[in-house]
Amino acid sequence: MSDTVSVEYTGVRELRGPLVIVEGVSGVGWDEFATIVLDSGERRHGLVLEVNRDLAVVQVLEGTAGMDRTGTGIAFAGTPLRIPVGSGWLGRVCNGRGEPADDGPPVLGGTDAPVGGVPINPVRREPPNEPVLTGVGAVDVLTTLVRGQKLPVFSVAGLPHLELAVQIAAQATCGGEPFAVVFAGMGLTHADAAFVRDGLAARSAARELALLVNTADDPVIERLLTPRLALTVAEHLAFTQGRHVLVVMTDMTAYSEALREVSAARGEIPARRAYPGYLYSDLASLYERCGRIKGRPGSVTVLPVLTMPAGDITHPVPDLTGYITEGQVVLSPDVHSTRTYPPVDPLASLSRLMRKGAGPGRTRADHPAVAAQLTAALARSRQVRELADLIGRPALSPTDLRFLDLDDAFRHRFLTQGTDENRSLDEALGRAWEVLLTLPRSQLGMIPADLLDAHTPPRGEEPT
Repeated sequence: MSDTVSVEYTGVRELRGPLVIVEGVSGVGWDEFATIVLDSGERRHGLVLEVNRDLAVVQVLEGTAGMDRTGTGIAFAGTPLRIPVGSGWLGRVCNGRGEPADDGPPVLGGTDAPVGGVPINPVRREPPNEPVLTGVGAVDVLTTLVRGQKLPVFSVAGLPHLELAVQIAAQATCGGEPFAVVFAGMGLTHADAAFVRDGLAARSAARELALLVNTADDPVIERLLTPRLALTVAEHLAFTQGRHVLVVMTDMTAYSEALREVSAARGEIPARRAYPGYLYSDLASLYERCGRIKGRPGSVTVLPVLTMPAGDITHPVPDLTGYITEGQVVLSPDVHSTRTYPPVDPLASLSRLMRKGAGPGRTRADHPAVAAQLTAALARSRQVRELADLIGRPALSPTDLRFLDLDDAFRHRFLTQGTDENRSLDEALGRAWEVLLTLPRSQLGMIPADLLDAHTPPRGEEPT
């Protein structure tokens, strides 16, 4: 972060939570970068949130603890916050403000870029049409992640969403093309931060990862900066250097809580559940920075992870996220209770761009049909299980019993996977075929006959 200054003020009127209100300012703009010099000589950094006549509201990234109204000077840089960008971020571990947390030197780059960023112009967008393979069978087969897509993971406290996020960040690939991962952790415990660093150590050592970690005891304002830093780094790696970049952001609920806290400190009128009324536009300003640009070789794909308080999918954070993004991967407490990892609920999960990134020339010719048939069969098996609870298993038809067998086979043969198991797409689709072939051929009407002939050995008449 640059400490270059053009205007200096000492008129601190008020310290309010993480905010400093400065009076007597002139020529200061919104989102301008500021350096705060304490009486002790300590330097902190901030961003201008609001300017009203001669008053400026500055959010202090390191927090206002230990600050005093008297003896504090505010120096405004005259420009928004900018950071160096480039491949120097790869292999580095930094805090949520972009400062080194790996005992290394400051991150340097050949150029710098504003952290605020802007969403991609819709006219310049290239439609996503190639997959990002995560090595997690349930995601790759049923909710395929496409380059340039924003696909959130909806979870509940106590579920292994952090393990899944780390596994995807460690295993994801783009078919041999230049690839990088930017991982932004927000509000993590120290144990979780250590888990993330250990789980991604190999990818970091290969200089394919930039890691930004904001812990729960770091200043809350830093949490608002972390995803913006991550996206700024990713945009340069993608659109200037031509890499395909996956940005994993966890936990967006912690980010939204920080936004609510700052909004309350500013005295803004709260909206639904005390979140600010601009929560939707704020989340969109992050999510919409992903995509592909016409004439540029790279892409930015975003995988936000969020926890739903009390499992409520209508909570403002998952609700608004669902409006902005293109599907969701939902983790289920019921599946988790069966000791299945990853505990994905296939019927609640969806990738709206999957058809653009799956099929001949992208994944495999049989992929779309297998995914559609498997989802339909699982929906039918859930209905049969509910029927069995009402009338008893002995009253079910032979075909109904086969659907119950499919449900069990799906969980044990397809869904269950090790936290460090990198499952290829061919293996995952092979397991999907094994699960589907527990059904009579007459129940596989969504798969073309030639694909069935290729994967089905000759056999006698199936029960119906």
